[in-house]
Amino acid sequence: MRSLPLVVAAGLALVSISTSLQGQRAVSPVDTRSLQLLADGRAARAAGNMDAAVDAFETAVAVDPRNRAAFVALADAAEARGLPGKAIRLYREALLLEPNDVAALAGQGEALVAKGAVKRARENLARIRTICKKGCGEATQLAAVIAKGPPITTAQAVTPPANRP
Repeated sequence: MRSLPLVVAAGLALVSISTSLQGQRAVSPVDTRSLQLLADGRAARAAGNMDAAVDAFETAVAVDPRNRAAFVALADAAEARGLPGKAIRLYREALLLEPNDVAALAGQGEALVAKGAVKRARENLARIRTICKKGCGEATQLAAVIAKGPPITTAQAVTPPANRP
């Protein structure tokens, strides 16, 4: 009689553990259509057709939102077009899928420097160095971009408003 509560507790623990294990989804590969669209986009970008490349990358992400490489390629394209804010967001999407993606961390760091967020870029560099124990090209490249600093922008001349009576 004294062991009944222990048996019931052990049974409940066993049931809860087994149901949580059954509820986990298996990691499935990225859809092949999405991978083909990614390859098409890379080919279009190599050929110099940035609009077609961006269209293919966006379609690849729409077909399978787990295609991390498509997010990175789309972010690279946004950065090449001078849109570092959009690139940062797209790199963040890739990092949500795989937090230790060195290419996404480096790309996001470069986009952060372009926006003037050097402190956050240094945090990305520290994460890359933690991941790459022996050092990697992405860490070296990001360190060089951080050392160079954000681009210098000049203020545009603003004409004062006309005197109103």
